[in-house]
Amino acid sequence: MALTLNPANVPDLSAFLKKTEGGPARLDLLVKGARCAACMSKIEKTVGDLPDVAAARLNLTEGRLTIRFASSQGDAGRVIATLEGLGYPATPYDPAQAVEAQDKESRRLILAMAVAGFGAGNAMMFSVPVWAGLFGQELGPATRTMMLWLSAIVATPCAIYAGLPFFESAWRSLKAGRANMDVPISIGVILTLFISFVETILHGRDAYFDAAVSLLFLLLIGRWLDHRLRARARSAAADLLALQAPAASVLGADGVERIKPLSEVAVGERVLVRPGERIPVDGFVEDGVSELDNALLTGETAPLPVRPGDTCRAGAVNLSGPLRLLALARSEDSAVAAIARLVEAGAQTKSLYVRLADRAAAIYVPVIHSLAALTFLGGLALGLGPREALLRAAALLIITCPCALGLAVPAVQITASSRLFRKGVLVKSGAALERLAEVDHVVFDKTGVLTEGRPRLINAPAAAIAMAAPLARASAHPLARALAAEAGPGVRAVDVVETAGQGVEGVIEGRRARLGRACFVGVEGRAESETELWFAFDGDTKLRFAFSDQLRPDAAETIAALRRQGLTVEILSGDLSGPVARAAATLGIGDWRAGLTPEQKAAAIDDLTAQGRKVLMVGDGLNDTAALARAHAAMAPGTALDASQNAADLVFSGAGLGAVPDAIHVARAARRRALENFSFSALYNVAAAPMAMLGLVNPLVAALAMSGSSLIVTLNALRMHGEGRR
Repeated sequence: MALTLNPANVPDLSAFLKKTEGGPARLDLLVKGARCAACMSKIEKTVGDLPDVAAARLNLTEGRLTIRFASSQGDAGRVIATLEGLGYPATPYDPAQAVEAQDKESRRLILAMAVAGFGAGNAMMFSVPVWAGLFGQELGPATRTMMLWLSAIVATPCAIYAGLPFFESAWRSLKAGRANMDVPISIGVILTLFISFVETILHGRDAYFDAAVSLLFLLLIGRWLDHRLRARARSAAADLLALQAPAASVLGADGVERIKPLSEVAVGERVLVRPGERIPVDGFVEDGVSELDNALLTGETAPLPVRPGDTCRAGAVNLSGPLRLLALARSEDSAVAAIARLVEAGAQTKSLYVRLADRAAAIYVPVIHSLAALTFLGGLALGLGPREALLRAAALLIITCPCALGLAVPAVQITASSRLFRKGVLVKSGAALERLAEVDHVVFDKTGVLTEGRPRLINAPAAAIAMAAPLARASAHPLARALAAEAGPGVRAVDVVETAGQGVEGVIEGRRARLGRACFVGVEGRAESETELWFAFDGDTKLRFAFSDQLRPDAAETIAALRRQGLTVEILSGDLSGPVARAAATLGIGDWRAGLTPEQKAAAIDDLTAQGRKVLMVGDGLNDTAALARAHAAMAPGTALDASQNAADLVFSGAGLGAVPDAIHVARAARRRALENFSFSALYNVAAAPMAMLGLVNPLVAALAMSGSSLIVTLNALRMHGEGRR
């Protein structure tokens, strides 16, 4: 469809272009009304074909269209006018406006659902006496007509209002030259109301006012749940950015400390980070010695010592000493922001997943509606009256209404999701089950996934623990905290001094003692280890405490179960190579990589995808969020960060990993049931359509048959409850 733009009506929106020095301009727009892959394809293709547009990508979850122009200049007004011509109003993207639009859509769907429920319930008060008349308790003609008109008065306005989300979506789809599932639903509802009015006016026996509004009520429940899932999905990147400090302590040229909002910290400014604070921006250490907790960024279990000359990344926690940093990047260019962009890109890629029901509808709509038109015209040609020909066409549309087709996947997804919920697995979207059923390769993070995610003391004598515990209780070091937890509550050392990157020194019952690295305690010639602590009183015997991050009890059984399902397994970890190698050897996993950054993990997932693998990523840390978003399917434990849980498709609770093979088994069973339902729907329509065309069923029988097909599809989905784990 060619679009004719009037230059006089194209607004000047050049102020909203984001320009980079010497690079192309970019424009972010908030697009309203785009809901499906067909909408996305149409928008991206049409906008991408505009002059000077290099690329256009639409994020359905956020409604954000990102346009990259070929030059430093771009015609933003022309892009918006093009979108208006396609039926998708657009405005410059504003996060607050996007959230407001999402909230407005949610309120609209809730109100439509309430109106449909009200209409269905009240219309049935007048329909029940009419139904009763069909079984021998005949109403007088005047009373029957009055009941039908009262039902029409209640149901019609409710159906029109409640159907607006479907009618608008269907109209946009038809304007784009495609037919989504809302097209047959809209035509079915409108035609049902029309036939009901015709039957009421002609004193016929078949009117379906209550059925039209009841169908909309059930469909709106599903539409609202889908909207809520999209709203939850868009919060993953927001959760990541929330991990950044809200403000930074900036040192001016005069040495005076000033608090600045994070967004105002410029490259080259000096930032002061105290112990316990989170690094606000990527920076270069100018002064200070400390240790950083990088667990959220890299998954490393041991603190990382830093000193002048080292680089710190935003999101890490400063553990011991104060640091003065030279800012190397603005907040929007930090490591955390980069991970958030990877998560957004992954979520956008997932939006390309086309549901099987939509593909079936693309075939169903033109075929059935063409048959209905032929039935009406053929009836007239064969000498039938207009009323009889219209009833046959209506019966055809009603009996082949895609309710069973529309329920084929959702009914299975709801059943599978409820079954997994009882096993402690939360499924965040039906599409997640479809993707999970297709995976052939599983990637695990190590720390917090294959392992318990916390260091534990190994085989230390109780007497040694009791001696070192007072110093351990006075330290914030993760290994010291593990030692203190093993000892339990008790006294603390006094005159405590902590040396960044080395250990802690203090007085216990009048004796000076040290707890920390081997060299700090006085043990010479021993290689440093990130999984051990040494303790000694002055001039006394040195005691060694070893720690390990224990594997989950069922980790080996889980790996074996996945292999029995025909899956290959790999470990991608940001931890040190030693712990990763030991975990892989214990579990019998030959493919593993250690020391990976979040970007490297995401790149590894992309490489596997390029090789044709369908990857399931199981991770829990900030360093896993980008990989979770890029994988074909993703799972996270309930102990994971909110950002990781939002980036994942499924979240499992409990201390074990058995939920992973369980979820894959249920997803594969759900796929089988969905395909069975589609096969039944196809056979049902093939058999029912000729009967309606030949006049062998009237609209009432057609409605009963349609309801029966939906019931069969639902009962088939419920069969999943009887399947055991393989």
